[in-house]
Amino acid sequence: MILQSLVHYYEALERADRITRPGWCNAKVSFGLELSGNGESLAIIPLKQPVQRGKKTVMLSIDMKVPQFLSRSSEVSANFLCDNSSYLLGIDSKGKPERSRKCFLAAKEKHLKILENVNSPAAIAVKHFFQHWSPDQAAENPVLIPYLEEIMAGANLVFFYDRDFAQEDPDIRAAWESFSAGDGGKADGVCLVTGQKAEIARIHGMIKGLPGAQSSGAALVSFNAPAFESHGKSQSFNAPVGIYAAYAYTTALNYLLADKQHTSMIGDTTIVYWSEEAEEVYQNIFSMAADPTIDNQEILDGVFKNLESGKAVAVGDVETKISMDQPFYILGLTPNAARIAVRFFYRDTFGGILKNLKRHYDEMEIVRPSNDSIEYLGLWRMLQETVNKKSRDKNPVSNMAGAVYRAIISGSRYPNSLYQEVIGRIRADQDNPDNRIYKITRGRAAIIKAYLMRNGTIKKEEITVGLNENCSNPAYVLGREFAVLEAIQEEANPGINATIKDRYFNAACATPAIIFPVLFKLKNSHIRKLNSRNKVIYYETLLEDLQGKLLLKDDQKTACPRRLTLEEQGMFILGYYHQTQKRYEKKEDK
Repeated sequence: MILQSLVHYYEALERADRITRPGWCNAKVSFGLELSGNGESLAIIPLKQPVQRGKKTVMLSIDMKVPQFLSRSSEVSANFLCDNSSYLLGIDSKGKPERSRKCFLAAKEKHLKILENVNSPAAIAVKHFFQHWSPDQAAENPVLIPYLEEIMAGANLVFFYDRDFAQEDPDIRAAWESFSAGDGGKADGVCLVTGQKAEIARIHGMIKGLPGAQSSGAALVSFNAPAFESHGKSQSFNAPVGIYAAYAYTTALNYLLADKQHTSMIGDTTIVYWSEEAEEVYQNIFSMAADPTIDNQEILDGVFKNLESGKAVAVGDVETKISMDQPFYILGLTPNAARIAVRFFYRDTFGGILKNLKRHYDEMEIVRPSNDSIEYLGLWRMLQETVNKKSRDKNPVSNMAGAVYRAIISGSRYPNSLYQEVIGRIRADQDNPDNRIYKITRGRAAIIKAYLMRNGTIKKEEITVGLNENCSNPAYVLGREFAVLEAIQEEANPGINATIKDRYFNAACATPAIIFPVLFKLKNSHIRKLNSRNKVIYYETLLEDLQGKLLLKDDQKTACPRRLTLEEQGMFILGYYHQTQKRYEKKEDK
């Protein structure tokens, strides 16, 4: 299913002329080697261009369409017309001259074979170059000397003849496409991707640009040991994929990974996504919806409203009518040495995925402080609530992050680990405003609310965006009481450094029957310090009202539960958060 989807995406890109044809690829090229008609090297043409990176200007290699690169590890395998100095010049800086010579001879053999019957001036120049070039004298060549160090470091080179690159010569192109179409062995079979009888690829192309993987690339499909063989089939013949399909899916995936605007990172997992018809507008909207920024909150709100009503969606300066039935794909990849592991793959209509995202944001909606202007918490901000702010590693747990992402886009249950991590961080953290560390944040409260709404057994009508004054859930009421008791302490001791939250919150949240009698004794001493009779009456009345909501059950000796389950602890935290925000709201109103 994954490979099929990528092949369809490749075909859509090709129809839109946004990707290379079979037998070709885009590569980073640093230098052009200009040749004369008899194959002599005339000059080195630097192809790097200046690019602004912050305050600095750096020289970067250009992207160029060249003959398809081969997958290679330690073996000698030459590319056609574009390669490093080991293959095209027979020299490098690796200190292995014998291997460099082998590389050059392999390139020589390949070029002479492909161009054997090609007699265009450019082809003749390339053939003469390989026939007469001597790697032993390369280091002393005056043409190379100014750029020798950089060339030998591994930069890619191409051939240049008569004001044009060799790979752009029509006769050379035709010869290469004829050669590449029949390259890959003679094994025939039924392609598992297309269902058509085709020549089967022995080795699939490498996937490049995946963070954490080898710079040379990693394989999505590979078999490199006898243990993986079956029925006498070796390498990728174990999973027969035609040469065309192998090229198409690798090219499409490399294209997606190269588009940093439409990729995202969740821990060590790279997320790529695409629509079946390769229309960028779908990627733009999804990117904004899945990970909104501070700047596009209003835009995203408009997108959700317009999509619900079937109106045109504004993306940038262009209004585009999109199809809610457009198939949309989301793929999560993780590097594993020289291979790629698929963390998850999800397919749905674009409208279905947006509906699931909107449901997630609705469940995450919670009253927020006045200085918090972010309505939609993106996944990255959400997962940061599970991270220890004092640790060096600020990344969330990878498995959990991937599971949360799947739950959001599919509308399934949140992983239990998300809830446990948030509760764990609340227990571990203490308020430290100087370091911007807070025990209970808007984000953590929102996660708890969303989890309880989707996964919990508590009545949904009891879980609200803001303070629910009618809720009689014991854990919620106790959380409200704790917030009131803390408010009394702060009113009685202005500027106090540490409150009852620092010392008693965790215990009160887990074992309220033990802690709350202690808290009420402290309250009695705190409330006597209040200068305002009206405040005393207000707090006493509020606490009396809250106590009245704690109903005695048959198996209880006291209305205050001895222990709270993990789910009930979440309600306790919500009650505390809602009551605290109500208190700040009152101050702002005054």
